[in-house]
Amino acid sequence: MAASDATVLDDAPPDAPAPLDWPLLNRLPGLLAESRDDAESCHKLLDQAQQELRARFFEEEPVDGLVRARARFTDVLLRTLWSQRLDSELAAQLALVAVGGYGRGELHPYSEVDLLVLVPAPLADADRARVERLVSFLWDIGLEVGHSVRTVPECAEESAADVGVMTTLLESRRLAGSAELVAAMRAALAPERVWPVREFFEAKVREQQERRLKANDTAYNLEPNVKTGPGGLRDIQTIAWVAKRHFGAESLDELVTHGFLTPSELRRLKQAQAFLWKVRFGLHVLAGRHEDRLLFDYQIRLAQSFGYEDASYTLAVEQLMQRYYRTIIDVTLLNELLLQLFREAILTDDQPPQPLNPRFQVRNDYLEAISEDLFARVPSALLELFVLLQQNPQIRGARAGTIRAVVRNLWLIDEEFRQNPRNHRLFLEILRAPRGVTHELRRMNDYGVLGRYIPAFGRIIGRMQYDLFHAYTVDAHTLFVVSNLRRLAMGEFDHELPLVSPIMQQLPKPELAYLGALFHDIAKGRGGDHSDLGAVDAEAFCLEQGISRYDARLVAWLVKNHLLFSMTAQKQDIGDPQVVRQFAHQVGDEMHLDYLYVLTCADVRGTNPKLWNSWKASLFQEFHERVKRALRRGLETPVDQDELVQEIQESARTLLRAAGLPPSAIERTWGRLPTAYFLRHTPEEIARHTRVLAAGAADADEGLVSVEPQSERGATAVMIYAPHRRHGFARATAVLDQLALNILDARITPVGNGFSLDSYHVLEDDGSPITDPERRAEIEQTLWASLQRPDEAPLAVSRRATRHMRVFKTPTQIAINVDERNRRSVLELTAGDRPGLLCDVGKVLWEERVDLHAARISTLGERAEDVFYLTDRAQQPLDAVAAERLRARLVEALDRRVA
Repeated sequence: MAASDATVLDDAPPDAPAPLDWPLLNRLPGLLAESRDDAESCHKLLDQAQQELRARFFEEEPVDGLVRARARFTDVLLRTLWSQRLDSELAAQLALVAVGGYGRGELHPYSEVDLLVLVPAPLADADRARVERLVSFLWDIGLEVGHSVRTVPECAEESAADVGVMTTLLESRRLAGSAELVAAMRAALAPERVWPVREFFEAKVREQQERRLKANDTAYNLEPNVKTGPGGLRDIQTIAWVAKRHFGAESLDELVTHGFLTPSELRRLKQAQAFLWKVRFGLHVLAGRHEDRLLFDYQIRLAQSFGYEDASYTLAVEQLMQRYYRTIIDVTLLNELLLQLFREAILTDDQPPQPLNPRFQVRNDYLEAISEDLFARVPSALLELFVLLQQNPQIRGARAGTIRAVVRNLWLIDEEFRQNPRNHRLFLEILRAPRGVTHELRRMNDYGVLGRYIPAFGRIIGRMQYDLFHAYTVDAHTLFVVSNLRRLAMGEFDHELPLVSPIMQQLPKPELAYLGALFHDIAKGRGGDHSDLGAVDAEAFCLEQGISRYDARLVAWLVKNHLLFSMTAQKQDIGDPQVVRQFAHQVGDEMHLDYLYVLTCADVRGTNPKLWNSWKASLFQEFHERVKRALRRGLETPVDQDELVQEIQESARTLLRAAGLPPSAIERTWGRLPTAYFLRHTPEEIARHTRVLAAGAADADEGLVSVEPQSERGATAVMIYAPHRRHGFARATAVLDQLALNILDARITPVGNGFSLDSYHVLEDDGSPITDPERRAEIEQTLWASLQRPDEAPLAVSRRATRHMRVFKTPTQIAINVDERNRRSVLELTAGDRPGLLCDVGKVLWEERVDLHAARISTLGERAEDVFYLTDRAQQPLDAVAAERLRARLVEALDRRVA
């Protein structure tokens, strides 16, 4: 082949741009001829091609040219090897066909090269061996090949059975061999023979829906798949596949000719594809392998290679990811628009429209604007559309032309529009409706209306936070919170949170909770405290909508204090009456408490699927009950500590009498326990501990271990009664951590006979309590062994940190303050979460002669935020010198382990 023929293909790929000026590609035929079919030489040529394309990528050459160039390079390589390694007669009888993405003329650096060897009839053994040797040679030179060998009837049969095979062959492109054979295959796969257009369309839509469900039905996962995730490249390809099957269109440009795309929409679609290609190409280059997941490991490096820089309030990586998320939002909308147009053209027998009101009509079960200029004439119809869809659930959605008109007229939602009282009524009507609130808010967001009506919301669309705690972008999280509130408000979901749902359903104005949810994170990324800034925005918006000043202030209070409930419950000692009383003063009344409680539950559940568990539900419910009781008692008559202890003891006695335990056994067991023990534990826990101690010869030297599979706190309760010895906390947490248990809470109670009663609450790594009897026995036996042979028990955890933990670096921060009222020190620790963290803390505490009384363990993604309640050996708070020495030792120990 002459050098000038290097880029001439038998079947040129559609949409091919002008050939890339690439000397290696032009010289390739000659170089292959010189290599004389040598595997090592071919391997070197492939490596050289990869390195040159990589260099061009970092020189910021357009990625579409690089993707096409690699496909063309592979074309020339395969055509040459086809003619070199097969005899001319066999090479002419068979056909070498590029399929899938390679058939489209697209190859990213490590994409698999999909090939079909098309044969006129089943191959003789000798010919099959020749083909297999060719494929093996391709692997030997470093080309990752996916191949099949089929006859035309086999292609038709396989395609009929699997729409995925049909789709792959739909994009076939002949590289070498028999053109007649390829033509016969295409004829056999024509819509009138296999997969008629209607069935093909329905199958591809189902396929897309299933793909999105696997991604939790959101495009906003923080490690998205660029290829198959919602709004990714596969959504663009779905449009192209349907277009090709329906129109025979070879490119997206032809959809403009057919009136299915406007020129501006085509431009947006191509811009989105170019950006997603750039991200995918970069992932392959950075990973050095096929990688389509935008993992945290690569996000920072991609942002740097794309030229992003950290700004005052936004990291470079967050800027990159915001562009990514906004791109896939655009792709998702265009995908919905085009599939709706195809649906109308392919599936629908046009019926006469049914008027719904003077502005809208229903055509074929879809809502349609009565005229193309409706929104220009009546801008309020931009909100009325969503009200009508909400009020008429039998309507399946908006027609494609109406969606397009909404997007085209978004500019009408300006300050004058936002000040219009009719629009205020329409928006509040959506929030106050009995059904469809979340659905319509999401649709408003998808069409761009929500971000225009609430400009501050528009600024958080696609905004991510580079951590493991927040699993979604700010806008997606916000709408998840609204969705969680709606589920609390609807009786059919009472089983999810049976103690919270009745509270939500009794709120006088649930729409105030929804407004609190919409604004609670709206000021993120601006600098300053997002709660304070968001509260200002929330109050102004509510007053603008005509909401009363009292209600507007309630919404603003919710936004300002939306973290207060969870932070207090998780980081402070809610068994302390003073903590409860202080919080009750902050909320003021039961109505504010209830609004804040339901918003907190919805917020935590919507932050990260792994964040909410039975332990947290129980903790929040207990705190809510304690604060409610304080409010009902009256803030001027707080509960006395001695009175509270008596109440708790009496409740525990009732449980123990019902279990048949004699009063003498109760008093004998309690006689060794300090007053603080009864404040730190629930009556149920006290009753359980008392039964175990009374039945287990509590004075025995060997101690006791008890595991309660599911406690009233929603977690598995582990009790250890043993001599108070060196490194007790460190050893216990090392055992539990090594068993891959998530430690939530620890309470250490020194007992008068030299023993210690330690209680831990744990969950499995997936957030569930331990229910398997064998697993329970394993925990008990391992802990028991550590008690029996304390000098042999390991003071370390050998489990490796997860990939996510290793990516993020959290500096260790420690603050130690004195709680004068309770005569103790409070140590607040923030550090990177990892296996063995608590064990290392415990070792330092013992070495510094510090007694641990309780620990509140909180893991926020990659970050541990733990609170420890401490005294010195004389049961006094640490003095300033001891506190500073402990802080320095902890920082040294924890940072050394990370390094």
